[in-house]
Amino acid sequence: DVQLQASGGGLVQSGGSLRLSCAASGLTFDDYAIGWFRQAPGKEREGVSCIASSDSSTYYADSVKGRFTISSDDAKKTVILQMNNVKPEDTAVYYCAADPHIGQVVNSVLGVIAWDAVRYWGKGTQVTVSS
Repeated sequence: DVQLQASGGGLVQSGGSLRLSCAASGLTFDDYAIGWFRQAPGKEREGVSCIASSDSSTYYADSVKGRFTISSDDAKKTVILQMNNVKPEDTAVYYCAADPHIGQVVNSVLGVIAWDAVRYWGKGTQVTVSS
């Protein structure tokens, strides 16, 4: 079974940094794209960023470009989301998700298709940014 475990959430002040990790198991890492999504209270889940493990190509939502960086550690089957210069509007539950169809993850992150087009989901980790 594909399993995704997100960790690293917490409380951080505006302008600070936070590092989220997504540990994947039960999959061939190079065959999947893994993305980060978030859901704020009362809002729809939205894409944040994703990485295609096969070629390390990365994609970002406009709202986080220049502030967040996604990377992967293939040996550890882990995807990292480095969040810098965080803002109160980044407050949300962050989820990692994976799909062997890279286009599904990319288009979901970019908002072209719905987030639930991505097949596998982990439980979320709460990020709270105080002003």
